[in-house]
Amino acid sequence: MNAKLEKLAEYDPKRAELQAQFQPAIWLEDAARRVGQIQAVTHSLKPIHPDAKGSSLYRDPSSMQPLDEMGSHALGAEFDADVVGNAAALDVYKLLKLAHQGESLLSLATQADADLAAALSDDPAQAAAWMAAFAGLSEARGRLSSHTLAKQFYWLVGADPHDDAGYHLLAPLYPTSLVHRVYQALQDDRFSDEAKAAREARKAGHWHERQVREYPQLAIQSLGGTKPQNISQLNSERRGNNMLLASLPPVWRSAEIRPVLGTASLFKVFGHRPEARRLTQLLRRFLEGDPARNLETRTQRDEWVEALLEELMLFTAEQQTLEPGWSTDARCELPATHRAWLDPEGAGETPPDLIDELARDFANWLNHALRTPLPMGDAEYLHWRKQARELFKAMEREGVL
Repeated sequence: MNAKLEKLAEYDPKRAELQAQFQPAIWLEDAARRVGQIQAVTHSLKPIHPDAKGSSLYRDPSSMQPLDEMGSHALGAEFDADVVGNAAALDVYKLLKLAHQGESLLSLATQADADLAAALSDDPAQAAAWMAAFAGLSEARGRLSSHTLAKQFYWLVGADPHDDAGYHLLAPLYPTSLVHRVYQALQDDRFSDEAKAAREARKAGHWHERQVREYPQLAIQSLGGTKPQNISQLNSERRGNNMLLASLPPVWRSAEIRPVLGTASLFKVFGHRPEARRLTQLLRRFLEGDPARNLETRTQRDEWVEALLEELMLFTAEQQTLEPGWSTDARCELPATHRAWLDPEGAGETPPDLIDELARDFANWLNHALRTPLPMGDAEYLHWRKQARELFKAMEREGVL
């Protein structure tokens, strides 16, 4: 109202008319009438096609059946409802979004809250009528219907795809509340101060408590053109931007697998693998930050070491795809334990202490990789050795080794 009054001369008779329109009782009566022009939704039809005239729906995500797949049910009780309909009536929704003691006025109206009724009007009948009108904001308008411009498809629910009666006709709606949550998460990961600080720390080679999340090949779909509010309220808040994550198959790059020749330790080759270098750098940066000596720190440390061991097992599996006997080549300088580990079918008899030897060699290699600038000693060596031995023994029991 103040913005409109500023545009009028001090003695303009329209000022009094405007002020009268915004008297609480008059404005609430008008809002109760106009609320029927909009609808609160979680699943909207307009983004499917702006000229579609069918139904949009409001479904509380916390009331949905939990599924393993991602969907609106994952939002739980914390979600933003959207609003569709006449954009000129969105001021009514802004009122109903206001919260009191953790609950929106819309939720209180739906519950026919006595305190809200008393705040709206001294006339109980008038207050009840207004609350009933406001509570209808989340109800579908008229009969549920689809539209020729909406998408529809047949979904097989029976056992025989040749039986026409074994299908349901589905009309998918746009999960606008879920889309908005995804948008908020991506904006935070891309532009928040914390995300920027984490990227700067990564660039400088420093540890940071926040993960850096990247979204390669991200596309943006614009809905509503120059009038995004014609699609919905949340679409307007996003300025019409809707994020499309890349849904593409990975590009497989198969590097040539070469036997470990000309070196006295398999770990000299393993340590140069990109993933092994990356994990070692993560572990080094984490320990350089002098993290607190607690369970969370120990768990994070052990997870990175376990990832290194899993990468070692992948490296081992790749070497074992080579023609058996490659370790008998005169250029192979590996000790007997390393030959038996990488070339079990061609290296001859397996040493009885193979697992213990490999666990010791892994611990020595990791200590050496972290020693600059960290003070690695016997305690760290014993922990790495124990962790490696436990993993190798578990894989031996499972028949992998």
